[in-house]
Amino acid sequence: MREEFKPYAVGQIRALDAYLALDDGVTWTYLSPPPVHFAPGERTGHYRTGLDRPVVGDDGQARISYEDYVSALVDEIETPRHLNRRFTVGY
Repeated sequence: MREEFKPYAVGQIRALDAYLALDDGVTWTYLSPPPVHFAPGERTGHYRTGLDRPVVGDDGQARISYEDYVSALVDEIETPRHLNRRFTVGY
């Protein structure tokens, strides 16, 4: 991991740990962005989901645009598929 990203990664780990510690009376979903290639871009309307590992493309890189990340988030809100767990998105 590149050192400049470490504080963000540690913060995400702590946040996920807090969600995992919640009791059964709380429903949550945690969408993790790719670790590096996450930036403004084009909305393609296409993405793939994964669970506890980044979704990588044919080139081995995990990436998604902000626009498609938001599409994945709205899709999850409208049709929940990952209740009480983390999921990831990418191309």
